[in-house]
Amino acid sequence: MAAQCVTKVELTIACTNLLDKDVGSKSDPLCVLLQNTSGQQWYEVDRTERVKNSLNPRFAKKFLIDYYFELVQKLKFGIYDIDNKTYDLSDDDFLGELECTLGQIVSSRTLTKPLVLKNGKPAGRGSITITAEEVKDNRVVVLEIEARKLDSKDFFGKSDPYLEFHKQTGDGNWVMVHRTEVIKNNLNPVWRPFKISLNSLCYSDMDKSIKVECYDYDSDGSHDLIGSFQTTMSKLKEASRSSPVEFECINEKKRQKKKNYKNSGVVSVKHCEIIVECTFLDYIMGGCQLNFTVGIDFTGSNGDPRSPDSLHYLSPNGVNEYLTAIWSVGMVVQDYDTDKMFPAFGFGAQIPPSFQVSHEFPINFNPSNPFCNGIQGIVDAYRACLPQVKLYGPTNFSPIINHVARFAAAATQQQTASQYFILLIITDGVITDLDQTRTAIVNASKLPMSIIIVGVGGADFDAMEFLDGDNGVLRSPSGEPAVRDIVQFVPFRKFQNSPKEALAQCVLAEVPQQVVNYFSTYKLQPPKNPAA
Repeated sequence: MAAQCVTKVELTIACTNLLDKDVGSKSDPLCVLLQNTSGQQWYEVDRTERVKNSLNPRFAKKFLIDYYFELVQKLKFGIYDIDNKTYDLSDDDFLGELECTLGQIVSSRTLTKPLVLKNGKPAGRGSITITAEEVKDNRVVVLEIEARKLDSKDFFGKSDPYLEFHKQTGDGNWVMVHRTEVIKNNLNPVWRPFKISLNSLCYSDMDKSIKVECYDYDSDGSHDLIGSFQTTMSKLKEASRSSPVEFECINEKKRQKKKNYKNSGVVSVKHCEIIVECTFLDYIMGGCQLNFTVGIDFTGSNGDPRSPDSLHYLSPNGVNEYLTAIWSVGMVVQDYDTDKMFPAFGFGAQIPPSFQVSHEFPINFNPSNPFCNGIQGIVDAYRACLPQVKLYGPTNFSPIINHVARFAAAATQQQTASQYFILLIITDGVITDLDQTRTAIVNASKLPMSIIIVGVGGADFDAMEFLDGDNGVLRSPSGEPAVRDIVQFVPFRKFQNSPKEALAQCVLAEVPQQVVNYFSTYKLQPPKNPAA
C-alpha cells in the first residue's frame, strides 16, 4: 500500500547567534534542507536564499514538504556561510546543523534547538527555529437539495432520481466530484444533506462553473438523463431555507423535439453553507497529545520463551516479532507524546510473587507507575519481564481495552481535543473472550481511542479480521453497532520481508482519519487554536 500524501507542510527557518566566519563583516548564511531515505542516504530537498551580513537571519524562502503521519521522516537542516558563486556547499564555511524528524516539528509547531557541528559539539551559541504550517484549504460545503416535478422516465412507476456534480478542469473536461443517493420512485425527491470540500467541488473558486446532472437510476446501468444545469458557488451560497436557490433542469434533446418545452423539473437548493473543518495537523499543532499504550500477549500458545520456536524467544541479537512490532509502531507515535512515558501491560501470564493469572499487569511490575521511559524503556521492561512470568491463559483482550478506555473516558471530560489514545495489542491471535472484547470495542468506539492489533506467528487470524470492521460494522453481542471503525489489524508475517517501516505505515495510515472523525463528530476544537 503506497502512502497517499494528503498533506503538505511549509517550514519557515530562522537562526540566532550564528558563528561568525567572515573577517571584517558578518557571515552570509543560507539553510539547506536534507531528507533521509529509509537507508542512511541524505539527499538535498531545497535551500533558502542567502542572507547577507547576518548572524540572526530570518529566511524568506520556505520549504514545502510532503507529510506522512505513518512514517518517521528524518530531516537535517544545515547552515552555511556562502562566500562564493559555486552551488557546491563543500567549499563554504559550515555554521552548524540540526537533525530531527518532521513529526517533532509539527507536534511542537515551533521547534527551537541548538545547532551542532559535525562532531556533535555545540556550534557556539547558534540556534535554529523551525515553524511549521499546514498548506491547505480546509473549507467544506454543506448542501441540502431537493427537486420537484421531475420528468418520469420509467414506463411503469416514477423515476428513481439522483444527482451528479461535476467540476471543469483547466483543459475544459468535466470530472464528477459527487453523486447523491438514489431516491426510488419519486418525482419530488429530497436528498440527504451532504458535505464536499470546496477544493473538490470547484477548486475553491467561487466563480468556476459547476455542472449538475439529474439522472433516473436503472439497475442495468443504463441511467437516463432527466436534465441538467450549470451554476457557481457564488450563486449556490445565496440559498437559504426561507429563499432557496432554484434551477430548471433542462434536457437538450427533449427541448429540441418539443415546441412548448419548459423544463424537466426544478432543482431547489435549500441550504448551502461553507464551514471550516479541522485537519489532523490542526489538532496536532493545536496541542493534541497522542497517548500510546502497549499490550503484550503472554499466553501459553506462544510457546516456551526459552525454546527457539516460541514467538517470545529472543534471537541471539535480542529481537523477536513482539519487539519488532513495538519498535516499528512506537518510533512513529512517540513524536506526538510530549512526556514520552508509555504504559506497557502484559496479559495471560502467571505473575510473581504468588503466580496468579493476570490479564492486565504492568510489565515493569509497578502497578502505581506502569510507565516506561521511551520506546527503549518498553523494550528493556519486556526483556526483564520475560524470564519472571509463566506463560498461561486464557487470552483475554477486554481487560486491557477497558483499562485504556477508562483513561479515554476521563479525557472526554475536557471540552477540547486535547487527548487521543492509541492501544497497540500484539498477540498470537488465539482469543478467548471474543464476546467481551466485542462489547469493549463497541464501547471504546464512542471514546477518543484507536486500537491496533498486530498478529505474530502463523495462527489463524479469523477472529482478528472479524474485529477489524473493514468488511462491515462490528456489533456487540447485544447487537449494538460500533459508531466508528477503530480497530486496525495486520498479520506480522505479511511484513516479514518488507523494510522495517512498512508495518507502521500499514497500521498507522488510518489513525489520522480516526482522530479527525472522533473530534469532528463531537465538535471539539484543538486546545490552542493555531489560527489565533
